[in-house]
Amino acid sequence: MKIWIIGSYGIVSTTAMAGGKALEKGIIDKTGLVSELPWFEGIEKFAPLEFEFGGHDVRPLKNAYDAALEHWELNRHYDRNILDGVREDLEKIVASKGTALNCGSGIEELGKIETLESENLTLSEIVDRIKKDMKSFADGETVVINVASTEPLPKKSEYHETLDKFEKMIENDEKEFATASMLYAYAALKLGLPYGNFTPSAGSSIPALKELAIENKVPHAGNDGKTGETLVKTTLAPMFLYRNMKIVGWMSYNILGDLDGKVLSHRDNKESKVVSKDKVLEKVLGYSPYSITEIQFFPSLVDNKTAFDFIHFQGFLGKKMKFYFIWDGIDAIVAAPLVLDIARFLLFAKKKGIYGVVKELGFFFKSPMESDIVNTHQQFEVLKEWYRELVNG
Repeated sequence: MKIWIIGSYGIVSTTAMAGGKALEKGIIDKTGLVSELPWFEGIEKFAPLEFEFGGHDVRPLKNAYDAALEHWELNRHYDRNILDGVREDLEKIVASKGTALNCGSGIEELGKIETLESENLTLSEIVDRIKKDMKSFADGETVVINVASTEPLPKKSEYHETLDKFEKMIENDEKEFATASMLYAYAALKLGLPYGNFTPSAGSSIPALKELAIENKVPHAGNDGKTGETLVKTTLAPMFLYRNMKIVGWMSYNILGDLDGKVLSHRDNKESKVVSKDKVLEKVLGYSPYSITEIQFFPSLVDNKTAFDFIHFQGFLGKKMKFYFIWDGIDAIVAAPLVLDIARFLLFAKKKGIYGVVKELGFFFKSPMESDIVNTHQQFEVLKEWYRELVNG
């Protein structure tokens, strides 16, 4: 299968590409891949563990190997022999120039960038270039995954309400109401390519693009990959619910480095990420405890994302008690296999004739579209049942 990755020179993307090619060559095992669990037996008939990668990026690097090596030298997040084993494969992956339209002040942290809008192109011309790049790569086995840096919340507009209005926005070159993730999602769905949004950016979540997905019969899913602290939060919070203990307060303090941390150190880029993390408690518990969610840049951690969580809860006889946990994980290592998983499940969905929002893939996301289920246990049961019915249908 083919995966077109938005933000293809980032650490999550290059780790996913290195891992995908290493799996293909038998260099590594399948640990970390949800799609390789026993409940999803048979998925290889629809989406084999054989990958070809392409994508867009705004950093003018030579190829995916140079990008992967840059990240590896900072993080040493997997065995160097793995990277050496897939070097030739990654050297063949050269990203097309992308867009960073309305991606916020945090985009400055990426260093030197080259974007389509710097060529003074209109929205129509930017979309045409994106579509041309995707079309030259794609076939019937292709999925698009957005793993680019988090955008600020988009400016609200009636242009987002319907497909006709969205296309009028493009035609009228109303750049202030468009974001890069929307344009990528539009291009993918217009070409009939399944789209997964691994970021909290708007992507395909606006009504206009949901309409396009239905019209073109394309599956899509998102938003914001659930990989670390929020994964623990949505797995642990149900325990208090099941035991009828009341959570009165939950503090989450996240520190991270690397480019992701630099981008999220900017308030406008951080806002959508905090919202995505903060809403899950109310959806799990049915009420809103007092909560604090902080994300801070900590340069020396590089990709080692650490979260300190404090939970204040009330038990029998009104007694208040405390629970603490620390999540200390390599962000790219927990996120990269999910990029491959989401792509495989979306291709499976397409081949089974499923289109529109695939809410059953909510297991992979902090803010799943068209679903209020964020309880990890329930999400996994929904995913298993959805797959079982389709694969046997």
